[in-house]
Amino acid sequence: MEKILVIGAGGQLGTELTKALVNTYGSNAVIATDFQESARSKFDYCSFKVLNIMDKEAAASLIKEEQITQVYHLAAILSATGEKNPIQSWDMNMGGLLTVLELAREYNISKIFWPSSIAVFGPDSPKINTAQDAFKNPTTVYGISKLAGEHWCEYYFNKYGVDVRSLRYPGLIGYKSMAGGGTTDYAVDIFHKAVKEEAYTCFLQSDTYLPMMYMEDAVNATLQLMAAPASSIKIRSSYNLSGMSFSPQEIFECIKLQYPNFTINYKPDFRQQIADTWPKSIDDACAQKDWGWKAQFDISKMTSEILTKLPLYFNYTTK
Repeated sequence: MEKILVIGAGGQLGTELTKALVNTYGSNAVIATDFQESARSKFDYCSFKVLNIMDKEAAASLIKEEQITQVYHLAAILSATGEKNPIQSWDMNMGGLLTVLELAREYNISKIFWPSSIAVFGPDSPKINTAQDAFKNPTTVYGISKLAGEHWCEYYFNKYGVDVRSLRYPGLIGYKSMAGGGTTDYAVDIFHKAVKEEAYTCFLQSDTYLPMMYMEDAVNATLQLMAAPASSIKIRSSYNLSGMSFSPQEIFECIKLQYPNFTINYKPDFRQQIADTWPKSIDDACAQKDWGWKAQFDISKMTSEILTKLPLYFNYTTK
């Protein structure tokens, strides 16, 4: 029987991925953890424990006691938040990953999942259909930590045989949690403003194209990657993953089809400089070839689903 530990389950991805894991493996097979006690309320359907992954002894004790077979390590400080305190961001992002990799080696955990990001690419990377092996020179501490993390994952696989798997997520957009401090998070905030019939001020320029993905696609990609036989996983750093690409103006225009009175203005801040270094679109041919990945949501399908479900989920008063 699998016993799965989700670290950082209270975040945007963890909230939905944990539920999908429970639906797949059963509530007794999944333990959700977060460093904040307040996250407990999200997980009334499975076991929840408070865990700070920087406390290796506590993590080791939990893994040993629960006989954990898989770990999904999602805890991280994201791009925009990380730039405000780069040393703390580095310590958290790298320290947490190395703790998990060491525990996987020590306790023979069968599989590890760790998310990377398009932030590993930089100003000298190709911007259109950025390839799996494109040049990488990240300019944020988040991107630097993700690129270093990819190399550590590859190292632990080659050196110790740790079956660690990873995806370079684009910007993730869902309706079940609020934005978490990333540069692409305008594409989460904008939907909340629309359904509350409030004007939205965007921190990026109107024509800033970035790779994005609807959360359902991201969760399905993760489950599909982790279910694939080890022989199919040819890349042990991290796989490029693609969904769609759009600009703030394009998502605004899609929303206006259902909320015609919605308004937007643009006030770029320091996150614009981060976005300018990232790809506009991603080539994920390797993921398609190795384990059959294919996104299901485009901008129109995603927008329709979010605008239908978000008001109900947050009990917003609709028009």
